[in-house]
Amino acid sequence: MDKIIKINPMAKLKSAIIENSQSLPLSSRGAAVILGKHIQPGELAIPLAPSAVEMFSPRSACLLSENGPLWVSDTGHHRLLGWRNVPTQDSQPADWVIGQPDFFHEGQNAKGIPGKTTVSVPTGICRVGTGMAVADAWNHRILIWKNIPEDNNVPADLVLGQNNFIDNQPNRGKQQAAVNTLHWCYGVFYYQGKLFVADTGNRRVLIWHQFPTENGQPADMVLGQPNMTFRNENGGGSPTAFSMRWCHDITLWEENLVVTDAGNNRVMIWEGIPTENNTPCSAVLGQKTFDFVEMNQGVYFPTASSLSMPYGVDVVDDWLIVADTANSRLLGWEKPESILTLQGKDADANAGQFDFVSKGENRDFGIPKRDSLNWCYGIKFCGNTAIISDSGNNRILLWRLNHED
Repeated sequence: MDKIIKINPMAKLKSAIIENSQSLPLSSRGAAVILGKHIQPGELAIPLAPSAVEMFSPRSACLLSENGPLWVSDTGHHRLLGWRNVPTQDSQPADWVIGQPDFFHEGQNAKGIPGKTTVSVPTGICRVGTGMAVADAWNHRILIWKNIPEDNNVPADLVLGQNNFIDNQPNRGKQQAAVNTLHWCYGVFYYQGKLFVADTGNRRVLIWHQFPTENGQPADMVLGQPNMTFRNENGGGSPTAFSMRWCHDITLWEENLVVTDAGNNRVMIWEGIPTENNTPCSAVLGQKTFDFVEMNQGVYFPTASSLSMPYGVDVVDDWLIVADTANSRLLGWEKPESILTLQGKDADANAGQFDFVSKGENRDFGIPKRDSLNWCYGIKFCGNTAIISDSGNNRILLWRLNHED
């Protein structure tokens, strides 16, 4: 069994995790499996030629069950990579590709027109019932497969944000948003028949109360804007508990909705799942108040309570884990008795940095290590595994959890 580290979060110790005695346990060995090309000493992390191994700035990944499949949004290569079973070896090649004719080509929409098997800057990815959904960001659409793809270039069954699989204009070519349009949609989340989409370019979150069954089906609810046509930053005014700038990822923390608002350098939390349009959030992490939105609360170095462009978020056990992207770290908060007490609260755990006040890429600006991070965009959990999109290192980390002492 891997050695588990549990140490005081206030101590400045050189460790992958800085946490208290009840903090999330991760293997002290770092990631069990690293997907992507290994960077050797003296070698620069540069854009990589596509292959079954090499990725370029993957933004999200989803392990669809504890044993697989694993699907990754290889964002910079405009494709999805799939592994039939959960990978067990470093740099293990993918089994499948969607979005390109083979593992060795790249280009938006495979350098052609959009279709059921093409993507352009794919980002968020999640399981939806027996299938899978992907935020196809620069095609301004969500692609949905009714069943999890298990082959090359399996065509999507459903599209949201567009009327068909060929069109790809933001907001369907209109200046305003609409109930059935998307603009640079980044994140997608599914829960008990409800579908949530971070419609980033429209600075809003859309909710479908029942899982869509038709192409271009309109959403039922909006958060972040006063109505379905507005799309200005922070609703056209100053930041508030209602507004968003760049929403990116979504999860539920014991029935409480959580949204990362990277542009406002905060994480928004609602008590429960809102049932009315433009419901204000109940608390934010990363800022002390609802109207302050500066990176790291206006100073260069972070603290235990500040964030800089948080993109990813997920929950494991009682913990909320946030990918604090521009600080190249993960922050963890243990669930309190009341969500309201979270306002501006210090994080309880830190991974990727030696302490809460450091922000260097790969901690010391060195080569990537098994327990270091460089602009981590995504964090998801499945069973005993954390799946981390370590985008600046062009890799995916499969980092085991262990709940035993």
